[in-house]
Amino acid sequence: MRFGGIIALGGVSFAVGRGQICGLIGPNGSGKTTLFNCISGIYRHSRGDILFEGQSLSGLPRHRMAALGIGRTFQNVALFDSMTVRDNMLVGAHHLGRSGFAANALRLPGPRREEAQARGKLPELLDLLDLRAVADMAVGGMPFGTRKRVELARALIGAPKLLLLDEPAGGLNHGEVEELERLLRLIRAHFDLSILLVEHHMNLVMRVSDQVVALEFGMKIADGTPGQVRNEPEVIRAYLGETDNAHA
Repeated sequence: MRFGGIIALGGVSFAVGRGQICGLIGPNGSGKTTLFNCISGIYRHSRGDILFEGQSLSGLPRHRMAALGIGRTFQNVALFDSMTVRDNMLVGAHHLGRSGFAANALRLPGPRREEAQARGKLPELLDLLDLRAVADMAVGGMPFGTRKRVELARALIGAPKLLLLDEPAGGLNHGEVEELERLLRLIRAHFDLSILLVEHHMNLVMRVSDQVVALEFGMKIADGTPGQVRNEPEVIRAYLGETDNAHA
């Protein structure tokens, strides 16, 4: 991925297995979020290809990604503050509907049926993410940790096969990070999906990931199990610091 004369990603290649949690680490500016933006169609990569279940994503419009089974959260939580938790979640199910604009505008039976099906998914997710008590409240002004869970619920209601999480632990306290770790394991098992996780919280990444990929200056410098990557000299030098800090 090039931005003018700057190479933001250069020859980065790795695979995320079905049902795996893959952690993507690297210093600020290493290309992690750029890679996420390429996968989700926000950026058009300059060369190479991105394959999802054997299908090329190159050239596909960004609005097709959710329908293909790729869900995403953002580093800066992107919610509709004036809408309730329930309604924010329902936005994530929009791509599951097959009715056109006219049918929705006229409130024909098809759109009503699709909306009922989407609403039927709400109770399970509200309970799973401990959001039932705030389900009918507007999200504006809610604590940051709660808003993160709302955004996660919105991504999950769309039934993704691959979930892209951009710094989900950012801004969370110690207890909330521990709860996030539990949630990630639960979500992976409950929904049988794969997770690609960009995160600076190294304890979380190393505990929850099956695979870890490390980037530096847009290049891949390591790819393996958490233990292998933790002890990779290039990773220690570029990101983790001294060996003692690798376990911090």
